[in-house]
Amino acid sequence: MNSLALTIQCTATVSNMGRRLHVRNMEVKTLRSQVTILQRLLKESKKKVGEVKEENKRLKALVDSYADDLVIRSTEQSKTTNKLQKQYEKLLAEVKELTSRSIPK
Repeated sequence: MNSLALTIQCTATVSNMGRRLHVRNMEVKTLRSQVTILQRLLKESKKKVGEVKEENKRLKALVDSYADDLVIRSTEQSKTTNKLQKQYEKLLAEVKELTSRSIPK
């Protein structure tokens, strides 16, 4: 009887271990599926990050180009403004000179 009881107990233990192993295998399978999904999402995210970085490079180049153009235009506009200011002052001086002269009657 002792031997039979030990055999039954051993069988129950092995069966219990088998069930736990099966549950653990199912958990591992689920985790592998999740890892696969996460790896795919990571790959897609890295691709999107790369695309965004490239777009940012293009936009930065465009902004830099516009900024350079604006600096050039601003410099030209300042030169033109100074030139017009000098012409205005010259004309104003000429008008003052003409008005200060007496007009013969």
